[in-house]
Amino acid sequence: MPRRLISPRRWRPTPIQDTGPTGPLTILRRLPTGGHGPEDVLFDGQGRVVTGLADGRVVAVDPETGERTVLGTTGGRPLGLEVCADGTVLVCDHDRGLLRISTDVEVLVNEVDGKPLTFASNVVQGPDGTIWFTTSTSRWHLDHYEGDMLEHSRTGRLLRRDPDGTVTTLLDTLAFANGLVLTPTHLLYAETGAYRISRYDLATGTTGPFVDNLPGFPDNMSLGSDGLLWVAIAAPRNPLLDKLLPLPGFLRLLVWNLPTAIRPKATPVAWVMAFDQDGNLVHDLRSTTDYGFVTSVAEHNGTLVLGSLHENDLALLPTP
Repeated sequence: MPRRLISPRRWRPTPIQDTGPTGPLTILRRLPTGGHGPEDVLFDGQGRVVTGLADGRVVAVDPETGERTVLGTTGGRPLGLEVCADGTVLVCDHDRGLLRISTDVEVLVNEVDGKPLTFASNVVQGPDGTIWFTTSTSRWHLDHYEGDMLEHSRTGRLLRRDPDGTVTTLLDTLAFANGLVLTPTHLLYAETGAYRISRYDLATGTTGPFVDNLPGFPDNMSLGSDGLLWVAIAAPRNPLLDKLLPLPGFLRLLVWNLPTAIRPKATPVAWVMAFDQDGNLVHDLRSTTDYGFVTSVAEHNGTLVLGSLHENDLALLPTP
C-alpha cells in the first residue's frame, strides 16, 4: 500500500452495544461463480442469483444446477446491482459509473456536476423509471476502502437519475454510503462508516434514523420475500478505530502509514442481520467459518444467498 496523506475528520461514535447473535450462520453449500469477488447478490425473476465479478462480468447463476449465464461485461468493476422489471440489469460500476445491461452495456451516468462518477455503490429503480444510487467516497478507490473508514471523509452521496436523464444529488456528506433499498414511501440507505441505516422520505426529502449504532459495518441490503430488510455486516466494529475517531487526526495518519502486516484488520466473520419494517431486529446470524467479509445478502422463498468481496463462491443458507 503506497503511503499517502489523509485528512481525518473527528467523529465520536456511540459506544458499542452488541446483544449478540440470535442464531448461528450455517452454510449449506457454496455456489461457484466462475470468478472472484461477488460483491452484491440478488435474485432475478427466474430465481437465479445475479452478481458482478472482479473481471467485469455480470453473471446469473442457477442455485439448483449451478449453470452460469454471462449477462454482460462492464469493462470495469461491478458492485451494486438491480434487476429491472424488463429484465435489464442496472450496475453500479466502480470504474465506469452507472450502467445498464440489456443486449449491450449502456452508460447512464459517468459524471456528476462535471466531475467523473467514481465508486458508485448501490442502485434501485422505481416503477416510473426513476433511479436512485449511492456513491461511497470521492477520495478513495475500492482497493483502499479502509482509508475512508480511517479518514471518515464523509464524501458519500445519495443521487437520483430522473427518466429524462437529469441527475440530482439528494444527500452528500454521507459516511461511506452503501446499500440501498426502495420501499413505497422511503429509501433505506446504509452508511458503513457511521454504523447506521437511515430512512429518506421520498415525499418530503427529509431523513431520519431506521437502525442506529449497529455493532458492525453495514454493507449491501435487500428486501426479502419474507418482508424483512436483510443487511450484510462486512465486519464487526473495531474498538481501536472507535477510540481514534474522536481524537486528533495525526494519530490516524500514523496508523494508516503503519506497515500493512501490523495495521489493524477486520475480524473475520460471516454475519448478516434482518429487521422488520419498523427497524426491529429479527435475525442476527454469525459464524466464524472459512467464508468471510460478507458484503451482500438476499432472501428468496426461504433461501439466503451471501456474496463477498473476497471470496470466489456464493454461499447458500437456510432461512432461520
